[in-house]
Amino acid sequence: MIPLEISQKSTFSSICVYMKGRFIVAAIVTFLCILTACEGDKEHMAPAVSDSDSIPFMNAHGISTLISDSGVIRYKIVAEEWQIFNTTNPATWTFKKGFFMERYDENMHVNLFVQADTAYLREMNTWELRGRVVVKNLEGTLFLTEELFWDMGEHNIWNHMPMDIFMPDRELHGTDFRSNESMTDYFVTNSTGALPSEDMQSDESEEENDD
Repeated sequence: MIPLEISQKSTFSSICVYMKGRFIVAAIVTFLCILTACEGDKEHMAPAVSDSDSIPFMNAHGISTLISDSGVIRYKIVAEEWQIFNTTNPATWTFKKGFFMERYDENMHVNLFVQADTAYLREMNTWELRGRVVVKNLEGTLFLTEELFWDMGEHNIWNHMPMDIFMPDRELHGTDFRSNESMTDYFVTNSTGALPSEDMQSDESEEENDD
């Protein structure tokens, strides 16, 4: 009987140790689960957006609108996308998916066509046109370039890129283009061109008479 009693005591002691170990393990697991749950509830906040970030005040698509100046309609703008950034310096309108504009005179007659792949209007004053820039004036002269600037305050237009000018009867090519706002009084540097044969003959006659 004695050996059996000793065996029962040992077994009971072993069970106590085992249960105590299980309790400690369970307590550790519970603590880790609580700690993990607390970390899971933590909110992950994105950094605050500042005024310097490029977030448009307005973003519109499929635009066809008329713009007035001093109560008189002066422009029609057509664009796939129009964004207004009023917190940037300077405040800017952007047209990155194509741009077309008609300018009207006081009698609502079109006196200028402007087309470009990309356009920017800065401070409601200076246009920057880029990509395939096409301008047509009232006289039917066509201007082709990859860059053009238009200061509406100073009423002048310029660029520093090659400019191709196609008039009804002649062509002119050059760089460093300068023009008035109507694109009727302009000049280019490093210019080359093609003149009608009548003009070439008259120039030769003048040279012979001078001789």
